[in-house]
Amino acid sequence: MEDWIFFRTVLDVGGAGVARRRGSGVWSVLAEAQREQHRRAEAQRRAAEARQREGERARREAQRAAARGEREALKAYQQGRESDAVRRSAELDDRVAELRGVLAAGLAGPGFSLVAGGRPAVPPFDPGPLGVPVPMPDQNWYLVPPPAGPQAYHPGARRQWEEQSAQARARFEHDWQAAWAAEQQRQHQLADYRAQYDAWAVERHRLLAGQAAQAGRLAARLRAGEAAAVAEYFEAVVDWREDWPDGFPADGEAVWDAAARRLVVRWELPPYEVVPALSRYRYVRSDDREDEVARPVGQRRELYREVLAQCALRVLAEVFRADTGGLLASVGLNGVVVATDPATGQEGERCLLAVEVGRDVFAGLALDRVDPLECLAGALGGRIAARPEKGGTVAEVPASVEPAPVPVPVLAVDGEGPDLFEMDPLEFEELIAELFRRRGLHTSTTARSGDEGVDVLAEDPDPITGGRIVIQAKRYRKTVPPSAVRDLESTMRRQGANRGILVTTAGFGPGSRKHAEGQPLTLVDGPMLLALLREHGLPGRLGPAAAVPVRPAVSAVELAPGQNLVLPGGEVRVRFRSGGAAADLTLLLLDAGGRVRHDRDFVFYHQPAAEDGAVTLRPDERTATVRTARLPDAVRRVAIAVNLDADGDGTCADLVDPAVELDSGGGRWLFRPPADPAVSAMLVAEVYRHPADGWKLRAVGQGWSDGLAGLARAHGVDVA
Repeated sequence: MEDWIFFRTVLDVGGAGVARRRGSGVWSVLAEAQREQHRRAEAQRRAAEARQREGERARREAQRAAARGEREALKAYQQGRESDAVRRSAELDDRVAELRGVLAAGLAGPGFSLVAGGRPAVPPFDPGPLGVPVPMPDQNWYLVPPPAGPQAYHPGARRQWEEQSAQARARFEHDWQAAWAAEQQRQHQLADYRAQYDAWAVERHRLLAGQAAQAGRLAARLRAGEAAAVAEYFEAVVDWREDWPDGFPADGEAVWDAAARRLVVRWELPPYEVVPALSRYRYVRSDDREDEVARPVGQRRELYREVLAQCALRVLAEVFRADTGGLLASVGLNGVVVATDPATGQEGERCLLAVEVGRDVFAGLALDRVDPLECLAGALGGRIAARPEKGGTVAEVPASVEPAPVPVPVLAVDGEGPDLFEMDPLEFEELIAELFRRRGLHTSTTARSGDEGVDVLAEDPDPITGGRIVIQAKRYRKTVPPSAVRDLESTMRRQGANRGILVTTAGFGPGSRKHAEGQPLTLVDGPMLLALLREHGLPGRLGPAAAVPVRPAVSAVELAPGQNLVLPGGEVRVRFRSGGAAADLTLLLLDAGGRVRHDRDFVFYHQPAAEDGAVTLRPDERTATVRTARLPDAVRRVAIAVNLDADGDGTCADLVDPAVELDSGGGRWLFRPPADPAVSAMLVAEVYRHPADGWKLRAVGQGWSDGLAGLARAHGVDVA
């Protein structure tokens, strides 16, 4: 129909033309119209195709953009994983650098100061961010400029300005109120923080005053040469530094041998796990995973041995640096680690290194340039376990103070002969030379000077078993220290002798005898000396001529805080004595976590017994008895404490000559609680189970400023 209408239109339009030009054809006009229509249809088709192509191009571009976004996101993700691996690898490198710098950090740090343990006093108040006031808003910030020019007289512009000004005033009021509330909160928090600081500072000043007073008393005891004071001082020296790396126990004990001017330190070393097992982290893009690259086993072992050597050198340096008064002639160090014994599966202490060094030798070291392992094993002659990470151990340096001194019996030989205790030293050496001469040796005494530690030189003429022998004669009344045995061993090597003999009028402790085991050393104590003299017809006695064999009472050994020993008996008797302020004896039965299992484990004035008499207290006599054999397995420790009267304000500084006496199996020990004015209850000692040694005793000296209540709460007692 449309074609027909179009055809009629062409005829109508072209009618005049036909009349005017008879020669023009109708079909040519129709063809032109059809061509025009075709052109329009073609243009529409091309436009539609163009739109389709444009849409396809847009879709493809969107897809490419999405792909680019995904690639960028993937790239950012992978870069993040790689950066994280690099960061964690850098942390491992930093840890290794920290371990390699243990000794350097100790040498760079400050030395120990007796006052306040070398630590700074009370720092000034620092409010931090709370010291900055909250800025209050300025009203000028919220002013809206009025319309200017022709707009100033336009009613709509004036109305809009008034609305904006009202909104600005509302915002200012809101912001000012918020800032004012924040400032009030800041001032309130600052006041609370200042009050907390002031309370802490008062308590800190009090503690420092007590520490200063205690330090003054310790200094006086040091000047007086009190053995317990020397051990207490050097134990504080090895414990005070807090800048050891993470995972380092940094805990030690010290024992002082006054006769030999020798200190033995027992220091807890870090476990093998402080050395990172990994060397780096690596991100693998293809699998989107992180690989952990293990540190070579040999490298890790060597680094651990180096760390142990650095710890030993650092502790020795701290001790010698703190010895400003020249008390120490030598220092022995036993480095132990608390770990599971691979042979028994039980937890206990293993000695990983041992070293003993004199002051002059250590002073000649340039510690900032030494190789720690070479220095420890070479220059100092120390011993370190070959495989410390696998349970390897070394023999310990013997402690210089024996837990139970060996009593020297007073014996006489038929009541005749000179008293060996009172004999002239040269005559005593001549007597010893004659004794061994009668035993078949060729002997001669040395001069009083230049003898290099040799009193008698002897030659055994036997062609097979004979050789040179060095003999030292010690005319002592007290137990011979282990250092004398080590000196004999050194003298024997210098003289090229194949045997050494140490003769004394006194006795030898377990440490001396243990050191002599397996060595070409012979120890001759007082009773053996008298028997040899009698056997070879020589005169001599120990003590007065009329003396008969007796066993003197064992004197008490004074313990320093942290010192421990193996109990020789199964029952421990405790006695507390003091003058001045009223104080009581208190005991607590503790589990493996250091807490009471129930209130019945709290033994005090109103509850004087626990576990059917395993622990008993006589409050009026201030004595107690701990029967270790009757304690159940759940009780791992028995804490022994002294507390001031809860109704008063007395402190440990108000006690006059306080002392806690303990005895077990013939051994006696004494601990003097520190006179701390900030403490009104103190844990003085504890009896505890040890996985290898059984029941042991440790002196403590830890206090609480809030008295018996604080002591009880710290150990799990419900205090109303």
